[in-house]
Amino acid sequence: MRIKDIADAAGVSVATVSRVLGDKPNVRPEMRDKVRAVVRQLGYTPNLAARSLRSKRSNSIGLIVADIQNPFFAMVTRAVEDVAQANDYSVLLCNTDEDPDKERTYLELMRNGNAAGVILAPTGRLSRQFPPQIASAMPLVIIDRRVTGASLDSVGIDNVAAATALTRHMLEHGYTRIAGLFGAISSTGRERREGFLAALKEAGVSAPKELVLSLPAKEPAGYEATQRLLDSSRPPQALITSNGLLATGACKAIRDRGVPMPEGIAFATIDETLWTSMLRPAVTVVAQPAYAIGQTACEMLLKRIAESSRPTRQVVLASDLVIRESCGPHGPGTPRDVAVVAHPEPSRR
Repeated sequence: MRIKDIADAAGVSVATVSRVLGDKPNVRPEMRDKVRAVVRQLGYTPNLAARSLRSKRSNSIGLIVADIQNPFFAMVTRAVEDVAQANDYSVLLCNTDEDPDKERTYLELMRNGNAAGVILAPTGRLSRQFPPQIASAMPLVIIDRRVTGASLDSVGIDNVAAATALTRHMLEHGYTRIAGLFGAISSTGRERREGFLAALKEAGVSAPKELVLSLPAKEPAGYEATQRLLDSSRPPQALITSNGLLATGACKAIRDRGVPMPEGIAFATIDETLWTSMLRPAVTVVAQPAYAIGQTACEMLLKRIAESSRPTRQVVLASDLVIRESCGPHGPGTPRDVAVVAHPEPSRR
């Protein structure tokens, strides 16, 4: 159906229909109501692609994440879509699998498709040196990662502090042979590894290289690495993983080897998932505010779209150490939810 069909049915000009659909001024209220009634009656839906070409601005925003199978990114996506839809934007979702070539393809797709803006969890390569030409090509908000080489809006947690707090909790239980599985490619994995090692060094505990592993942040990698650790001549007393997918693989390996938790091995992870609280014993985690990260990122992007010259902001949200039973019994005075770090969003308008 064309705008001309609506104009004919309403007995008005095509220009009047166009002004009503575009919510433009200079249309009498009674005429606006008449055109809208015809639009509803005919079930007209505007051609958003054609509108984008005319206006050179899309009603779509891109969301480029590492892996939608990661529960963290699934929750971020839910939040981004909620905020975008409430503001009449649609969301184009892309997975890079930490592959720079896929990331480059998707960024070019967003730019050539005239996306209004992009929320991006950059790959390790892009994080290390963010090209200025990409930073200036479209409105951007970075999530979950830190970048160098460009000043961009960003939202995340303090990954070093989160991993440090989780490792200190293990150390407080008396464990000294603690293994860690960390994502090898992203800046997030590297920062959490840094926090883990810092806590061990602070306590005077060694970190044998065979216990500190950087690997793909995927469930199969977590499963295989944990099997090797459990089968070694000196298995660890405790294990920490840096995200939910590695945690899933690790827990499956512990179960399949029949190792009791925490008697045979203590376990904790960064990232709350649906199963961590339901497992028995329930798993100690650092819970990220995934929904708040997605919500804040989308709100920041919409502000950036509306005002491209506004100052950039780097927002660090609070994460929580949620103490459960997978590391061993804890005293009655130990708090079950401990704030790790909180940096409120700056109040800038």
